[in-house]
Order: sequence, then C-alpha cells, then structure tokens
Amino acid sequence: MANNWTCILVDLDGTIADSAPGITTSLAFMFEEMGYPVPSQEELRGYVGPPILDSFRDRAGFTAIESAQALAVYRRHYMEGNNAHGSDIFPGMAKVLKKLYKSGIPLSLATSKPEFPASVILDHANLTQYFRVMAGASIDEIRSAKKDVIAEALTRLKMIGADVSNPVMIGDRDYDIEGAAEHGIPTIYVEWGYGNAGESEGSLAVVSKAEELLPLLLPS
Repeated sequence: MANNWTCILVDLDGTIADSAPGITTSLAFMFEEMGYPVPSQEELRGYVGPPILDSFRDRAGFTAIESAQALAVYRRHYMEGNNAHGSDIFPGMAKVLKKLYKSGIPLSLATSKPEFPASVILDHANLTQYFRVMAGASIDEIRSAKKDVIAEALTRLKMIGADVSNPVMIGDRDYDIEGAAEHGIPTIYVEWGYGNAGESEGSLAVVSKAEELLPLLLPS
C-alpha cells in the first residue's frame, strides 16, 4: 500500500475514545425519564456511532417530536453529568495521533457527535493539539450524517490551505466506511470500537491495535 495520504480524517467514538459508557448511561436515563422501557446495554451500544436522531427513529421508533424531546433530555444529562469527561482513550491512540501530528500530515476529527462534547473529550485527554481541524455534527443535527461531516471536514481543511487530494478515513463503523465512500475516500477500519461482525466490509484495511495504523498512514 502506497502511503501518500495528504490528510487524515479520524472518527471519535469507538476509534479514539471509549465513550460508550457515558453515552449509554445518558440514553438509559432518557428512556426512563420519558417513561419508556430501558433497552439492554447491548441494545444501547448500538446507538453509539450513527447520528443519534437516526437511531431514535430507526431503533426506538420515535416520531420527530419524540426524537427532539429525547435529544434534549439526553444532551442535558450527558453534559451535566460530565459523561464526556469520563471517556477513556483507547490504548495507543494518543501516541498514534502524536506521531501523525509530528509527521506533518494534517489531521481532522470527523465525528457524528456534536462539536462541543467532542471537543470536551479531546481537551480532557490533551489531544486537541494534534488536530488542525475539528468537524462534527451541528447542534441542530442537520449536519450529522457521516458523509456530511466529512464534507465539512474537507471544506475546513481546504480553508486552512491543506491538501485534500488524497485523504483517508479512520473509523470503527460501517457508517464511517459508507460516508467516506460517498467522497471516494478509503477507510481503515479499527476493530476495537463498536462495530459488529461484517461492518469492516468495503474498508481498505483492518487493524486490531492502534500501533498497526502507523505503517498504513505514514509515508513509506
């Protein structure tokens, strides 16, 4: 594999940060607060990764009004409970991001999490310094699909003068692979995240440890 990437897009939940515990705790609170049965932990983990309003519609069967109410309850609990601060960084990812930063290849966050809680996670772990650009869901969730987040990341990279002619995506869900493919961008799939069996299909490569990313990303 020729490593001549001009910029690297990186997912957050399940790729950099083990944010599922905080997310599922706030989701469970939301279901209980709104008077719905609380799904199992396994079911709640399925909400981690995709745009949350899509999950409310597709998994919980919520109407648009119910989804808006659920989002407000979930976000309030997530932020007031400091659940973003409790996200551990997956082993080796901090070192990988630091080495990529030192290589000079521009890094952009590309997450379906809204940008403020995403920045809280990275700031708490002292990782913000490694990213030239941070792109996430808009606060109104209009921009939340991964293809739209990636489009925003590329736009912001262009605005700072970065070369976006040969980008690569790093992610843990099929949503990352599919969203990147919409822009003709290949994805390296990480196995330590929240993806299910078969979700790596269509990826450029699959890695099981963070350090395995470096030979695939740094210039040969």
